[in-house]
Amino acid sequence: MEVIVRASNKRSLFLIFLVSLVLFRSQKFTQVSAVNYTKPQRQVSSLRAERIQKHLNKINKTPVFTIQSPDGDVIDCVPKRKQPALDHPLLKHHKIQRAPTRMPQMMGKERTDDVKEAANVLESAWQMWHVNGTRCPKGTVPIRRNTMNDVLAKHYLTLAKSDVVLTLLEGQKSLMPFGTSGHEVH
Repeated sequence: MEVIVRASNKRSLFLIFLVSLVLFRSQKFTQVSAVNYTKPQRQVSSLRAERIQKHLNKINKTPVFTIQSPDGDVIDCVPKRKQPALDHPLLKHHKIQRAPTRMPQMMGKERTDDVKEAANVLESAWQMWHVNGTRCPKGTVPIRRNTMNDVLAKHYLTLAKSDVVLTLLEGQKSLMPFGTSGHEVH
């Protein structure tokens, strides 16, 4: 009789464990799948919008010329010396080198047809905003203007990546051998 009671207790405990595990997992996946990371929220608090606008004012440089792309982007032509890449601390006092006045000879040999064809392909490379014939003036570089939606999309994409990584790590912690997590206790 005792054996039957123990077996039924084990079954009931196993059943309770199984049901709780299923409920826990379904709740966890419902929370993750309910968030839409592909489309940024349209409503942003005024304080957050103000902070984002301040950030955009800092990263979007004053353009010399602006081009409206057929695909909806706004392209700013910014002076070479004020391009955002030079805002990096390691490039603060970087001297921009000029293009050589004369291209080096190819070891005294004339260009082959393959090299000429490759050069033509490079010269004819274009962007969507080149279709209407507008290009940036000499001495400027084309830079796509960042918008509030770009900042929000990057924020939500970062959140999505961190949620996925955390979810994966939660499942792997029990599989990691002792001392391999990077945090060892001495």
